[in-house]
Amino acid sequence: MDDRIWDLLIVGGGINGVGIARDAVGRGLSALVVEQDDLAAHTSSASTKLIHGGLRYLEHFEFRLVGEALAEREVLLAIAPHLVEPLRFVLPHEAHLRPKWMIRAGLFLYDHLGGRQTLPRSGAVTLDAGGYGAGLKPSFRSGFVYSDARVDDARLVVANAIDARARGADIRTRTCFASARNVDGVWHASLAPRDGGTTEARARCLVNAAGPWVASVLGDVEGARAEAGVRHVKGSHIVVPRVHSADHAYILQNADRRIVFVIPYQDRYSLIGTTDIPVDSCMAPPIDSAETDYLLAIANAYLARPLASSDVVWTYSGVRPLYDDGASDPSAVTRDYVLKTETVVGSDRGTPRAASRPAVPLLSIYGGKITTYRKLAEHALGELARFLPGMGPAWTSGASLPGGDLPHGDRAAWLAELVRRYPKLDPAVLRGIARRHGTRATAMLGDAKRAADLGEDFGAGLTECEIAWLVAEEWAHDADDVLWRRTKCGLPMTAAQRQRVAQRLA
Repeated sequence: MDDRIWDLLIVGGGINGVGIARDAVGRGLSALVVEQDDLAAHTSSASTKLIHGGLRYLEHFEFRLVGEALAEREVLLAIAPHLVEPLRFVLPHEAHLRPKWMIRAGLFLYDHLGGRQTLPRSGAVTLDAGGYGAGLKPSFRSGFVYSDARVDDARLVVANAIDARARGADIRTRTCFASARNVDGVWHASLAPRDGGTTEARARCLVNAAGPWVASVLGDVEGARAEAGVRHVKGSHIVVPRVHSADHAYILQNADRRIVFVIPYQDRYSLIGTTDIPVDSCMAPPIDSAETDYLLAIANAYLARPLASSDVVWTYSGVRPLYDDGASDPSAVTRDYVLKTETVVGSDRGTPRAASRPAVPLLSIYGGKITTYRKLAEHALGELARFLPGMGPAWTSGASLPGGDLPHGDRAAWLAELVRRYPKLDPAVLRGIARRHGTRATAMLGDAKRAADLGEDFGAGLTECEIAWLVAEEWAHDADDVLWRRTKCGLPMTAAQRQRVAQRLA
């Protein structure tokens, strides 16, 4: 590190950390982000891949959260159309679980809480086998349909990090935050890069966006007060072969009042989730058999073709760092975010009385959901504004994320343009690249004319050209970074193909 003093030192390279960094540097501030692993290595890549208001949160009277999330859904559809895509959800009706009047009332609120919406509104539908009832048991004859959106969560994190770096942020992955203390009104933080050694960074403000590790980071900050609690709730998902050929998703009700999503995923698959299991660890243990059975049982209560554990082709689990609001039911714990700002008095170098020692701000973030990360960043910087008087105004609501400036926001038109520009490249390869990189695809492809120009083909549309780009431009380091976060190419690949990627990155 050089001798500069950063405006912000941000601990955590998930969606909240990089979102705050992007917003900050766009306001004229300087920001350093440190992440102990890869970007989006934990909670931010283990979501249900949705940008949504959270229909079920209405039952817990979380009206502010739902309204903000619905408004943010509109923003993200506009600024990242290559990563965020509209999706219709079908709710088969089960009269003994929730009466129709309750569902109609909830959907009416859902259609109106977020203000102006561009997506189609909700309504009652007939569940026929060739339409909204595709894949369901014929006993389900009526239901409701509403709109939300899906997202490539890990790539949303990377896109924010790319933009933050382009605007001047320094983002250091595989760098552990070891400790921090206030020395004469400046944070002095000790950092430990994974490749060895230690270094020190100095900053005016410290932002604790460490997700599940938020309490752990507080414990490493001299003088900090851990006044808020965090609840670790594990959410697991399973992926199975596509359960229907239609374009919509399902939201399924269960007798325990929880809901489970069945979402079309990566063309050939369906994503089913999630569970809510209290855990003590910051790291999510793998899905267990009870969770798998739970998700399969709910799905099989609705699906015409039963699923078995042998149908599961992939699983993933993450830990949600929820703000501890005292709720006994993990599903009822608020998904809203809570920001805690405190000022920490410094060491007494040359200051004889505690009252004369300068204090510095520490902002800790509890909870949150990927849908509201951008608004959370605005609120976080609002909390710190009094400590950073030169900060500029909010700006991110109208600024496209890298790759998101598609002509008219049209995915299909952009893919057609890529096919026109690269007529000798496989359209399937171009489709995956367009989804992941948007308009940045042309910078990555350069003057490639034919498949050989892209280098080795590792399978599932992943080529040497893209791997080199991910390493050079997107902080990718190992096979997991490439196969499961920067791309989802690991899912359809064979074990031998995945091993070949690991060898390439070794």
